[in-house]
Formats: sequence, C-alpha cells, structure tokens
Amino acid sequence: MRFQTPLIPGRLIRRYNRFLSDIRLDSGEVVKAHCPNPGAMLGLKDEGLKVWLEPNDDPKKKLKYGWRLVEFENGHWAGIDTGVPNRVVKEALEARQVAEVAAYETVRPEVKYGVGSRVDFLLTQDGLPDAYVEVKNVHLLREDDWAEFPDSVTTRGAKHLAELSEMVAQGHRAIMLYLVQRTDCGRLKMAADLDPKYAAAFAKAHAAGVEMICYDTTISTEGVQIANPLPVVTPS
Repeated sequence: MRFQTPLIPGRLIRRYNRFLSDIRLDSGEVVKAHCPNPGAMLGLKDEGLKVWLEPNDDPKKKLKYGWRLVEFENGHWAGIDTGVPNRVVKEALEARQVAEVAAYETVRPEVKYGVGSRVDFLLTQDGLPDAYVEVKNVHLLREDDWAEFPDSVTTRGAKHLAELSEMVAQGHRAIMLYLVQRTDCGRLKMAADLDPKYAAAFAKAHAAGVEMICYDTTISTEGVQIANPLPVVTPS
C-alpha cells in the first residue's frame, strides 16, 4: 500500500480528543492533523516524537493533514493509521502473499456474517472450505520485541472472535490475522492486563479452532507492505 501523496515530517505536540493532533512542521508552522486511531496509542503519542503527515487538498476534508507514521530515534517505524491494515492485507491476499491462504483465488471484502457484522475478508476457492478472515491492527510494544494486542479494551474485538468460532462450528475456516504496524517486533502475545476479557475470548476461540496468525510489515514514507510471519503465543 503506497501513500497517495508524499509525506512531510514534523514533531508531535499533542494528541487529543482521540482523533486530533497538533504537529509542529520542520518549517516551524503548527498544524492540526487527523489522527486515524481511536486506541490508547501507548508509546506513540509522546510529545516530541518525530511523525510523518500525509497532506491532502480534498475540499470535503476539514483537516488538510493526516498523521500516518512515527519514526523512532533508533531508526524503527510505527504506523498509527488503523485503516491501513485492511488495505495492506487486501493487497497481500490478492497477490497470494499470505501463505496460510495462498490457495484461495477469490477475495471479497466486507461480507455480512454473524449478528449484524461484516467479516473483513471472505476467501473462496473451489474444493476448499470458505475462509473468514478478520484483521486487527497491532502497534503496542512495551518490552523486548513483544508486539501486544489490544492496547485498550475492545469489546468489538471479542465479539469478532466469537463470530469466527461460530464459522468454524459451521465447517468453515476462520482466521484472525494480526498485522503488526511496527518494524521492531518479533513475536505477538495478548495484553491480558489491558483487556482480560479479550485474552479470555482469544483463548476460547483458539480452542474452538480459529487460526491465529500474525505478520509484520515494512514501513517507510513511501508506504506499508506485508512482510514476514511472526510467532503468536497461544494457550497450550
């Protein structure tokens, strides 16, 4: 997934009201940017962080900048836009870059399933069971190279796990794909201290046969692409 316009750098002043941020551009100008992330953003909203914004000239948008990336002092990157993972995964699924489902040719996004829900992707292929794929954005790192999910309570996420379990019970494949929008992580675990109910739902879904997979990404000011599979800690 490539960004539509060249990104410009700045320094974070503050992120507030969940969807707003103030950024000081390298020119010294202070601008207001859309923050496309309703989560806690632990470690990604500290004052002074180097950030990258995507400008736009869309007359329908009130804000002319969108916050896309954090560039850390150690050279690593994090993507903060929670809308990016589905776009990245869609490209990867269509290019058959996700090994676990590379045999599937047809990729359909936003298909109704469960109770009032839409699965991120429904994959179909003659001779194979339908595969229901949900995608979750991951960008929390608190220790070593551990990516963690979630970074705040997600009742909706637990609901998705239950709905995927029901798809398994109906004879389909169900996959929870965690996409790590960071370049400094090597493995994934659940942040049970931040959302114990989600961790319990994860364990229950895993026991029911939901496949838990994780991929990291390559990130630059050009765009974000899927990269390598990462191990996921699951209940034994």
